[in-house]
Order: sequence, then C-alpha cells, then structure tokens
Amino acid sequence: MTIRQDIIDKLGLGLSIEHLEVINESHKHNVPEGAESHFKVVIVSSAFEGKKLVARHRLLNGILAKTLSTHIHALALHTMTKEEWSISQEAPASPPCLGGGARR
Repeated sequence: MTIRQDIIDKLGLGLSIEHLEVINESHKHNVPEGAESHFKVVIVSSAFEGKKLVARHRLLNGILAKTLSTHIHALALHTMTKEEWSISQEAPASPPCLGGGARR
C-alpha cells in the first residue's frame, strides 16, 4: 500500500468526509524519484464544525500519528467545513521548496 493510500484510508475511517484530496508533493523537493514524503491534504468534513484551525489539525494529526512518525517529512493540512469549501473549492498553492538544507 502506498503512503498516500494509507492517509486516505485512515482519514476515511476516522471522519465523515465530504471532499478529500491527498496530493503527493514529494516531486517538488530534493528527494528520490517516486518518494512519498511530502503531502498536501485538502479535506472537507462536518467534524470541523465549530472547531478552530488548531483543533482541526490536532484531530488529523491524531488520526495520522503513526504514519506521521514513520513515513512523512511534511504535511500541509487544509481543513474546511462544507460551508467554507463552498466559498472557494480550492486550497492555496504550496510554496516552493527551499532546498531543505538551510536552517532559519
């Protein structure tokens, strides 16, 4: 099973989902071809109703804890309610990779 599919499966079991995109963005980074280490998740769920952004992210981090600790280097989360999604129906573009070697 791919890491992407693992993310999809775990989120699907943990939440009622209206919309889900799990995008492997590893190719935008300095990693070997075919790597699965950098992901963007766009998720719309009623589970986010009344929750602030931090609580939404904590919820997903809890569901994905094992995968995050063993396989994923970077995870961009875009968490929305159905109402929020109806306004834009897209997540912001990911910023370009800075190379990963420089400390700031």
